[in-house]
Amino acid sequence: MFFDDLAIAWPQLWQGFQETLKVVVAAAIGGIFLGTILALLRLSPIKPLSWIAKFYVNMFRSIPLLLVLMWFYFAVPFIYTGITGQFLQGDIAFKSSVVAFMLFEAAYFSEIVRAGIQSISRGQTFAAYALGMTYGQTMRLVILPQAFRKMLPLLLQQTIILFQDSTLVAAIGLTDLFRAAYVRGTNTAGGILPSYIIFAGLVYFAISLVATYGVKKLHARLRV
Repeated sequence: MFFDDLAIAWPQLWQGFQETLKVVVAAAIGGIFLGTILALLRLSPIKPLSWIAKFYVNMFRSIPLLLVLMWFYFAVPFIYTGITGQFLQGDIAFKSSVVAFMLFEAAYFSEIVRAGIQSISRGQTFAAYALGMTYGQTMRLVILPQAFRKMLPLLLQQTIILFQDSTLVAAIGLTDLFRAAYVRGTNTAGGILPSYIIFAGLVYFAISLVATYGVKKLHARLRV
């Protein structure tokens, strides 16, 4: 009975899975970009900038992710209206989820990036300065390319954690894979809700397991 109903529900579940991927990809890209900026600020010799970045990282790492999602679900429309003078159109749950995950994960990505930058020999920085490069050129052309190669497995591992945490978007009404499975199981006669929850859990488990294995293989290859 479950598999017969699963075939009918598959388009709804696939759509939910696509929503999950869109949130994860957008939040990961934005989080890595913002995390890189935060890492550079933390390593900056300008103390106020370093303090601001450190405060940001410590603040978001001390707040539960679900609470951050709730905050931005209610705050994003008000902020958007205050800046543009117009009401936010479209899927508010999706947009606020991306913003919340991006800002939250940036705190974790920044620590990975900072460790990656610090793992590069200072001699390369001095050599770049000796060639007449500026700080920005040194980071962009010399340090960051090497650092990202070293920290790529850790960035991907954090993205896997982000994928697992994405189930929390169901709390603000976004129909991701988990919520789609839950809603379908709730609305189906025969008491098969647990089957849909187990199915969703197996999908998350399988994807995370395969992705983790791929990250380990990549890490082993990059170490060679």
